[in-house]
Amino acid sequence: MTGQRRSARASACLTALVAVALAAGGATGAQADDDITSLTARQIADEAREALLDARSVHISSTGDLRHPHAPDELDLSLDRAGNCAGTVSMGSKGSVEIIKRGETVWLKPDAAFWKSQVPGNGEEAHKLFGDRYLRGSTNDSVLEGLADVCDLDTFLDRLTGAEDTQVPLTKGAKTEVDGTPAIPVTGKHAGRTLTLYVATEGKHYPVRLVVTSAGAAKATVDFTDYDEPVPTATPPASDTVDLSTVMDLVG
Repeated sequence: MTGQRRSARASACLTALVAVALAAGGATGAQADDDITSLTARQIADEAREALLDARSVHISSTGDLRHPHAPDELDLSLDRAGNCAGTVSMGSKGSVEIIKRGETVWLKPDAAFWKSQVPGNGEEAHKLFGDRYLRGSTNDSVLEGLADVCDLDTFLDRLTGAEDTQVPLTKGAKTEVDGTPAIPVTGKHAGRTLTLYVATEGKHYPVRLVVTSAGAAKATVDFTDYDEPVPTATPPASDTVDLSTVMDLVG
């Protein structure tokens, strides 16, 4: 199955986009009080970057074209620094997969469209055979090892801090709200894309939304919510699971 590799690529792309939007340039002397509306766009981006780096967990949801036209990936994942995650990864018409990861154990529940697109010739039979059961495996398995990166907030943040400092020119917009959260947007352009990062103006100055647009391409929106909230801990009972090795033996 290639869905995990695609989700890993989407995660890497998301990290790169966030890095460009934050355009980290080191300390810029941001004021100590809670009001960031008077700061420069660069200072606001720095505030958001530091808040994100301090987060213990976050929920990331994305819709739209993060890579290139006609290949949408949608992520809806809660992840933390311990490498736990829960949520779904969707490849549009090619199906979606529910993901649960606790430690090194992974549970996947593909839908019918995913089975059909990822197991040509045998997808419908595999879906009938395994139904709505979860596939259970380990990140030590080559098929699932990419999920260790997708689900790990530390990996996400390491990629973010390791990204090249692009020094993208940023502009500050007017204060607004994102789903009820007071926020201020900072906007920059890179590689033909316009990226607007909305930063919370109250409490910790977390990034709350990233909007990506480009000429002739669909808009992509990434929301960051539930900072420092625990990742759901529920895992499927054994009766609702099947070992991944069994699946691989049967469908190749």
